[in-house]
Amino acid sequence: MVDNGKPLPLGAVLTGTGVNFSLFSRGATAVTLALFESAASGSSYQEIKLDKEKNKTGDVWHCHIRGLGAGAFYLYRVDGPYVPEKGFRFNPHKSLIDPYSKAITDLSNWDLKICLGYDPDDPAGDLSFSYKDDLYTQPKSVVVDDNAFDWQGDTPLNYPLRFSVLYETHVKGLTAHPNAGVQHPGTYRGVIEKIPYLKDLGITSLEFLPIQEFNEHELTRINPKTGKPLVNYWGYSTVAFFAPKGAYAADKSPGGPVREFKEMVRELHKAGLEVILDIVFNHTAEGNEQGPTFSFRGLDNAIYYILNENKRYYQNYSGCGNTVNCNHPVVRGFILDCLRYWVVEMHVDGFRFDLGSILGRDRYGRLMENPPMLERIAEDPILSHTKIIAEAWDAGGAYQVGWFPGGRWAEWNDRFRDDLRKFWRGDSMEARHLATRISGSADLYLRDGRKPFHSINFITSHDGFTLRDLVSYNDKHNEENGEGNRDGSNANYSANYSFEGPTVNIAIENVRERQMKNFFATLMISLGTPMILGGDELGRTQRGNNNAYCQDNEISWYDWSFLEKNHGLFRFAKEMIAFRRRHHGFMRPEFYTGRDGNYNAIPDIIWYNERGDTPNWEKIDACLALRIDGSRAEILADRDDNDFFIMFNAGQKQMVFTVCEPPPGKLWVRAVDTCMPPPEDILAPGSEKPVPDSYLVRERSMVICLSKEKP
Repeated sequence: MVDNGKPLPLGAVLTGTGVNFSLFSRGATAVTLALFESAASGSSYQEIKLDKEKNKTGDVWHCHIRGLGAGAFYLYRVDGPYVPEKGFRFNPHKSLIDPYSKAITDLSNWDLKICLGYDPDDPAGDLSFSYKDDLYTQPKSVVVDDNAFDWQGDTPLNYPLRFSVLYETHVKGLTAHPNAGVQHPGTYRGVIEKIPYLKDLGITSLEFLPIQEFNEHELTRINPKTGKPLVNYWGYSTVAFFAPKGAYAADKSPGGPVREFKEMVRELHKAGLEVILDIVFNHTAEGNEQGPTFSFRGLDNAIYYILNENKRYYQNYSGCGNTVNCNHPVVRGFILDCLRYWVVEMHVDGFRFDLGSILGRDRYGRLMENPPMLERIAEDPILSHTKIIAEAWDAGGAYQVGWFPGGRWAEWNDRFRDDLRKFWRGDSMEARHLATRISGSADLYLRDGRKPFHSINFITSHDGFTLRDLVSYNDKHNEENGEGNRDGSNANYSANYSFEGPTVNIAIENVRERQMKNFFATLMISLGTPMILGGDELGRTQRGNNNAYCQDNEISWYDWSFLEKNHGLFRFAKEMIAFRRRHHGFMRPEFYTGRDGNYNAIPDIIWYNERGDTPNWEKIDACLALRIDGSRAEILADRDDNDFFIMFNAGQKQMVFTVCEPPPGKLWVRAVDTCMPPPEDILAPGSEKPVPDSYLVRERSMVICLSKEKP
């Protein structure tokens, strides 16, 4: 029944005659495989102690179990030195989840206290040793058959970034609300049921918050308002990097979440929608030295984590207790194996790397000039067409927006977010920053040869205010997080327009509606890759909570009644997405040059003040206009587009703008005016209205004109 097995590939892999188990542990002195009869706590099990001579190759322990198949449950025990001061935390009384697990059993009743490798009642604290056995209570790894799914010919879509419109959303939050109108709320199948809506909206790509298995019940605080336990809703605390979150599946059978995730990807791809995963390689759910031991810590603590000079302690560049040692060769291999698995076996189209700067730190925590991990991801042949997007900072002080190493990486551009917020809030002297951001942020990305589309432009994301809250609150309101409103950013650059929170004042609501349209419109006409926070098109609110990581309730869930209540906003967002996708002039693969690509008289972009003069960039404030030449330039190798004349007025007074001369034989027609009520705020193709030589741009509004042939 038990054969020697093979060292590669790592994990539990079906062989046709059984399952090959393979586990890396350099410091282990003994490894035991435990096989369980069922997923239930207290299930009977069989332990197989691996022989150092027969079941070990180098630092890899392995065996082959004949007759075993998909759906088998297993864990490991790993023995070795327990010397925390030297970084060793082996404990054979703590059962370990396989880091390569492709599925995990139910985590909902997981008692993490029994997973502690030390005795919390011992005065020595984490220097002590726990003899409590947790094998009966530990969630189990599940053997998965990756060949049993019918992909029906599906492959990743891999749209070019510049043609993409990203939609950041939470798998559960999208359909968890009782009024979501789906049969499988809060699940991968629920996402499938929302495909018609997502197609109608016009986005190209879904960027999911973490779906790799995590323990949502790891928090111990309660909501001071409701008295209910708070949970890890966002999921930035990974337990198993290869396994899709089981709680997001309607099918809870062994391997069911894997099949259901694949079904979701396949059906999204059929509808032309990409899947991008937010992935968290910067830390794990094992936390600091006082955290539980359930996987990496018990396998090779000093290899998987960046430790302090006193190796008892962990470097904490993640703000979550530990930091993954991403540039250790073994860990680099693990990360690449994981990414390749999600691309090859799960067909995802890309990744957003949370706190991505940590992937550029060495084993001492120092930022590297040419980090091998980042370069290997960028240059990996399997990932060559996969989107790789960095959150180019971390909690240890690194900030690398515009400087992220590794070649072809795109970045979340928080400079775009902040500068646009400040401009539309009416902050002084922000027009010049607006000009830089809507031109593709050449100050950040031109330096190292990257393109405008490497800037992921966004106004809002999961981390911060929703768009509705951005224009409804001056301050954050995170009291329900149980941290005394101390958590969450204070730098929101928001405004409430004279009243904090919801109001029945029509004048205030009109200003807020107009500002939301301004943000949508500016995002869609900017060079770069736009990303929308899911639900912003509905006017979704979190009641002023700008850090809803622990709110698995109606604070975070999409309230679909807003679709009818805020139908005008939804229509505007939908039509602005369509407007962008019709006009390749806003998806240029190159930066503006200030001259025409064919060396004619008209530059590709010209800036004006409201009087039609060249702006004084040291003095220009709330008003700005620009003309874009949409004709084909040599550098574009793309189709012709209309020319555009766009006017911005972030001030509190209406202004008359001088409209520049249209191209010869053409006239300017108005497509968008955010101050107008629907449907005049954005006009359908063919129904645009001629624009005179001067145009009244109302306070806090913008106007988009395009060129058309004279009748």
